[in-house]
Amino acid sequence: MADTVNPNDFVISRKRKQYRFALFHNNPLCFQSEEWTKRSVDVVELGAGTALFSVELASRYPEKEFVAIDVKADRLQKGAYEAVARKLENISFIRARADQLDQLVSAHSVTSLWLTFPDPFPRNRSANRRMTHPKFLSIYKKLLSPEGSLLLKHDNQDFFEWGIKQLINEKWKIIEQSSGLHK
Repeated sequence: MADTVNPNDFVISRKRKQYRFALFHNNPLCFQSEEWTKRSVDVVELGAGTALFSVELASRYPEKEFVAIDVKADRLQKGAYEAVARKLENISFIRARADQLDQLVSAHSVTSLWLTFPDPFPRNRSANRRMTHPKFLSIYKKLLSPEGSLLLKHDNQDFFEWGIKQLINEKWKIIEQSSGLHK
């Protein structure tokens, strides 16, 4: 006999999204861009998604200040609740767009800016939305400290190569490059 299905087990996606936004809003580590006061931070993960990568880094380096930024609050709340569960006090989660980054972080304060698997926006007409587009690279340059690094990790070879070309065109110094993602 087949398992019975309870209609209450299904949640309408819109209600689920509202619930996740409420979770984000109620977490003390989460901020909307307009709630955040511009400050110096050590490490930024831009396009953080669930931000579990930043949470892991924050747990390993408690002396550093971390910020995870993504436009989708319902994703960020997952990392935020993990950070609360781990009692981390050196990480914040901000719902903001990438072009707002210079309004959130003080100039020359970032030692590591991570772009972990950003959306490749494969259509040519969307190239200006890619995180390695020159308009974003100019923002990163203003925020990185003199010894700071931009770290790009991606599983889309075409996007990765396009990003490297942009870095070269914008006169960035490439210290290390690997096309082996899992090495």
